[in-house]
Amino acid sequence: MADQPRYYAPHGGLPTQTDMLTDRAIVTEAYTVIPRGVLRDIVTSVFPGWTGTRAWILNRPVPGGATTFAQSIVEVAPGGGAERPEPQPEVEGFVFVLEGELTVTVEGGAHTLAPGGFVYAPAGASWSVTNTGAEPVRFQWIRKRYEPLDGHPPRVVVGDERDIEPSPMPDTAGRWRTTRLLDPEDLAFDMHVNVVTFEPGAIIPFAETHVMEHGLYMLEGQAVYHLNGDWVEVQAGDYLSLRAFCPQACYAGGPSDFRYLLYKDVNRQITL
Repeated sequence: MADQPRYYAPHGGLPTQTDMLTDRAIVTEAYTVIPRGVLRDIVTSVFPGWTGTRAWILNRPVPGGATTFAQSIVEVAPGGGAERPEPQPEVEGFVFVLEGELTVTVEGGAHTLAPGGFVYAPAGASWSVTNTGAEPVRFQWIRKRYEPLDGHPPRVVVGDERDIEPSPMPDTAGRWRTTRLLDPEDLAFDMHVNVVTFEPGAIIPFAETHVMEHGLYMLEGQAVYHLNGDWVEVQAGDYLSLRAFCPQACYAGGPSDFRYLLYKDVNRQITL
């Protein structure tokens, strides 16, 4: 396993009274930008059934916005957690650790996850989370109402992104590569979660315009995104929510690799 990664995670706090009010937050009908500077103490949420926990909700289904998923950064103090994190039995969950260590028990199996570790819990699974360490743990939590498919039952997946060989994108000499945390060939999954890596200067060479919604949390580095005709700078700790068919491309600015955690809905026919 490679060295432990250093992903960005918010720690809260408040700006001083002398700081400027302006920031890079943007909300449009095509996309939303939540910069890391707005993830402060006074915008956290409390989840029922959790102890020692607060969360920054990054996306929820709203009119005119991305509608297939919810996404949060969850911070759990030592000794905190939840015996039943998911209140809706029809909802699947994906947890990806950013900072600290999290113990996840799913279907009777206990797993301690360090940064880069992840768990996929199918809808209806029995699972719990606990911080048994001495420091707060911070992690991404993606939730989606599962769309069952006959003959393709979902299963628990536990892993670490560092143990998965990334796939180079075609004609990029490996400078743009994707680490697929869920098997892209398995139709049991109605969402994919990937870690995408761009080396400095690498680009998405056209404006992707597709049916999948996206949630992108910037893990490391910085880049410029082209979203629905607008140029938007992003850095580690920023978040993008992209509606279906939002044109999107990016340019990794360096000096280090640009990496993000990517959600998208997949593998199902359009419900009419």
